[in-house]
Amino acid sequence: MTTIDVTSGLVSGARILPSPNCDARPSGCQPELIVVHSISLPPGDFGGPWIDRFFTNRLDPEAHPYFREISALQVSAHLLIRRDGEVVQYVPLTMRAWHAGESCHDGRSCCNDFSVGIELEGLDDLPYEGVQYERLAQLVQLLRTSFASLRDAPVVGHSDIAPERKTDPGPAFDWARLQDLLNAVV
Repeated sequence: MTTIDVTSGLVSGARILPSPNCDARPSGCQPELIVVHSISLPPGDFGGPWIDRFFTNRLDPEAHPYFREISALQVSAHLLIRRDGEVVQYVPLTMRAWHAGESCHDGRSCCNDFSVGIELEGLDDLPYEGVQYERLAQLVQLLRTSFASLRDAPVVGHSDIAPERKTDPGPAFDWARLQDLLNAVV
């Protein structure tokens, strides 16, 4: 990951796997917020094909009992950082990914309209890998230097914008560690 093409919204070095679960941002809306999420499918399992399949509407509801609950959902994120540091891009940064759901930040609802969603492969209560923090810090810096609207963008958890519904990235996420990495890059 070294650059972002601001025209296409693609991150160089990311594995691109287009998700249909996105659309155009509303007229005049630019990304101004970075939202950190966590995901593992099935919960607690890492490294399999299930997140890719979930975000591309190809999750087999019969492959695991939990999948029956979620297979009909149409969700996505802009980016995923796997436990081994691989970055996967599902939605161009110029588009609206369907990651936040019902949400609010600083009095503005519909955070999908004005945010970038970054998933970390993990669980709320399991420490994230060092390489995930490194990649996340790199992505945040790239976003802030590539898009004027993100220059001073806050980085928040899904739990911060949807506290009644969501807990991710959870208590295991080390916000101070991320901030230290961001400060070191500046």
